[in-house]
Amino acid sequence: MHKKAFIFDLDGVLVDTAKYHYLAWQKIAHELGIEFTPEHNEELKGVSRVRSLDIILGLGKIEATQEQKDKWLVQKNEDYLSYLISMDEGEILPGVLPVLNYLKQKNQLVALGSASKNARPILEKTNTMRFFDAIVDGNDVTNAKPDPEVFVRAAQLVGVPNEKAVVFEDSVAGVQAANIAHMTSVGIGDESVLKEARYLFRDFTYIDTAFIDCLIKN
Repeated sequence: MHKKAFIFDLDGVLVDTAKYHYLAWQKIAHELGIEFTPEHNEELKGVSRVRSLDIILGLGKIEATQEQKDKWLVQKNEDYLSYLISMDEGEILPGVLPVLNYLKQKNQLVALGSASKNARPILEKTNTMRFFDAIVDGNDVTNAKPDPEVFVRAAQLVGVPNEKAVVFEDSVAGVQAANIAHMTSVGIGDESVLKEARYLFRDFTYIDTAFIDCLIKN
């Protein structure tokens, strides 16, 4: 049996929490008089909270003290967490559960590699914790994507070399991180945005068992 590590990003890949990040950041941007559109939000995908705030402040050409930044970072997280309270399995994106179930049926190793510091509560609320052999999130790493640290650590935790790891990502930075680590990158989302991915699907409903079998064997 070929054993691979299948590593999943969280926001926008497994669950539809990206919209909550957008709403929380948009609220802060609005308070600062900054226009923050869904297109701007694309730049924040896979990026740390601190870096995301810097990008937003840059849009408004706003200089801020560290104390002000810390206050906004706390506010953003509190707003985001307030949206998560009502989360349930309905937030899991279409096609994800069949893929996770098939990987476990095939005795493959499944890990999470996410920049989110709220990954564990999200997995618990969506009843998906049971699928994961290892979880690496924003609390466990120091370097943000495109640095591959989060994926490398996930592969190490399940005892698989980088070359035998497959990463599912919806962000440019995440795809780049997987490629840098010599892992197989599978982009989930827009073809024009994720063109660096080795394989690309609009969403998980387009991924069939034959493709998964191919990833396991090759």
